[in-house]
Amino acid sequence: MKNTGKYVKQYFPVEESKMRWAEKDSITKAPKWCSVDLRDGNQSLIVPMDLEEKLDFFRLLVKIGFKEIEVGFPAASETEYTFLRTLIEQDMIPDDVTVQVLTQSREHIIRKTFEALKGCKNAIVHLYNSTSLAQREQVFRKSKQEIIDIAVSGAELFEKIAKETGTDYRYEYSPESFTGTEPEFALEICNAVLDVWKPTKEKKAIINLPVTVELSMPHVYANQVEYMCDNLKYRDCIEVSLHPHNDRGCAVADSEMGLLAGADRIEGTLFGNGERTGNVDIVTLALNMYSQGVDPELDFSNMPEITELYERVTRMKVYDRSPYSGKLVFAAFSGSHQDAIAKGMKYRTEKGSELWTVPYLPIDPTDVGREYETDVIRINSQSGKGGIGYLLENNFGYILPAKMREDVGYAVKSVSDHAHAELTPAQVAEVFEKNYVNLCLPIKLTDYHFFRGEEIKAFVTLEVNGQTKEISAKGNGRLDAVSNAIKEGLGVRYNDLTYEEHALSRGSASKAVTYVSITDETGKKYWGAGIHDDIIASSINALISAVNRKLSAESGK
Repeated sequence: MKNTGKYVKQYFPVEESKMRWAEKDSITKAPKWCSVDLRDGNQSLIVPMDLEEKLDFFRLLVKIGFKEIEVGFPAASETEYTFLRTLIEQDMIPDDVTVQVLTQSREHIIRKTFEALKGCKNAIVHLYNSTSLAQREQVFRKSKQEIIDIAVSGAELFEKIAKETGTDYRYEYSPESFTGTEPEFALEICNAVLDVWKPTKEKKAIINLPVTVELSMPHVYANQVEYMCDNLKYRDCIEVSLHPHNDRGCAVADSEMGLLAGADRIEGTLFGNGERTGNVDIVTLALNMYSQGVDPELDFSNMPEITELYERVTRMKVYDRSPYSGKLVFAAFSGSHQDAIAKGMKYRTEKGSELWTVPYLPIDPTDVGREYETDVIRINSQSGKGGIGYLLENNFGYILPAKMREDVGYAVKSVSDHAHAELTPAQVAEVFEKNYVNLCLPIKLTDYHFFRGEEIKAFVTLEVNGQTKEISAKGNGRLDAVSNAIKEGLGVRYNDLTYEEHALSRGSASKAVTYVSITDETGKKYWGAGIHDDIIASSINALISAVNRKLSAESGK
C-alpha cells in the first residue's frame, strides 16, 4: 500500500487514563438494550422496509424482549411518521416498552416529533448534533461555543414544547461523532445539555456516546467512556449509552469494553445491520454474555425464526459464519473437531453434567433453536470416523465398533469426495447400508438350521451367483459353525472373526444389528453388518456381508 502517509489519527486519546475497566475480566449483568433496527438499520437498506414489514419487525423485537425500540425519525420522513402513528393508534406498544424517536436541534423538527408522539405512553426523545473536530471545521465551520449553543437550544426546546404539550418523556442526547471529538469538549457539551434538563433518579436522562465512525482501537474508546462516566454531572441520574458502528470490525469489542468502563446501555441492531459496515450486532453481544453465564434478558432461543423474518423484511442475508446465528457456526466438518465434539457430548451424558463444556461449541446449539443432527456434525470429504460414527449412532441407532468406524468413514468420505458435496445424514446412512448391511452378492442366505450335539452343526442354504448351494459344518457356536461351513463349503479363506451386536435403538426396537469382521491372509479386515428380527439371522447376514465384501474386493467389483 503506497498512500499510508495521507492518513492521520482522527481520535483524541484520554490523557493519563485510569483504565480501571481493564482490571475486570467479564460483564456481570445485562445492559439496557435499545434496538435501532427500525431507524439506523432501516435507513441503511437498499430497499427500506414498508409499513407492514416494519410492523412485523417491531412485533419480533417485542417478542425477543427489547424494552426500548427506536422507531425512526418521524419529522424527516412521512413513512416513519405514519409508522409511529400506526403503532400508537393501533395500541401496538406494550406498556413496558418505550419507543425512541430521533430529532435534530431545530424547532420545527422538534415540534413535529412531539406531534408524532401524541398519545404515546412511554417515549424517549433523542437529540443529537455533530461535535467532532472534522465536522466542526469542514461541515459546520463553527466554533466549539456555537456547537454547544446548537445542543443547548435543542435541549431548551425539549423543555419548552414538553410544557406546551403536557408530556413527560425521557430525553437522550448524543454528541454525534463522539469518537472524533476531544474528550474535554464532549464532556463540556453533554454537561451543558444536562444542566438544561436537570435529570433526576426518577426521570433519568440518557447520554449516548456513539462510535459514529470507528477511528481507534477498542481500548481507546473504553478510556473515553470511562472518562465520561467519571466526570459527567448528575451521574446517578443519567444512563450512559453506547452506539458503536463497525468500521474497523471492532463494534462488539467496543461495546464490551465500554460496558466494563461504566456504560449502562447499548444501542444496536440484530445481526449488525447499519450504515457502512453496520452497527454493533446485538445477537453476538448478548450471546457472548450468555456463553459466560449472564442472562442477557433477550430471548434468542428460536434463532431460525428470527433469522427468517429478518432476512425477509430487510432483504439482507445473515452470513453463514455470523457468530451464533449463521447456518454453519456450529458445524464441524473437520474429523478431529467432530471426534472431540462427539466425545464431549458422550462425556457430558456419562457424567450427567448440567454444565456446558463441550469442545468447539461455546454454547449448546439447542439453546438457540439449532439441532445436533443437522447443524453440528456435518459430513464431507474432510470429515472423520468420529463424526460419522456419532451421526450414525445419534440419528439412526447404529453403534459401530470403534475399528469399523474408520472403515465406514473412508467409504463415506470417498462418496463425498467424488461428488464434491456435503452429505446429509440420510445420505451417510445410505452409504453405510448400501456398502455394509445385509449384502447378498455374490452370496445370499436363503435358509439355515442347527443341530445340537457335542458341537453345534449348521446346515445353511445359499445362493451363490444365482446357484443354490447347501453347505454344513460344525462349530463351538452357531456363528462359528456357519463360518466353518462357508470356509469348507465355499473355499473362502479368512480368520480372526470378531462379532458385536445390539438392539437397534431407532426405528423398530425388535430388530437386532450385528457387526462382523474377518481378516484375510494379508491382514486386511473386511466388515459387514446384518439387521434382522432374529439375532441369529442378523449375525449370519453380517458374516455373509463381510464375506461378500472380501469376495467383491478380490474380484475387483
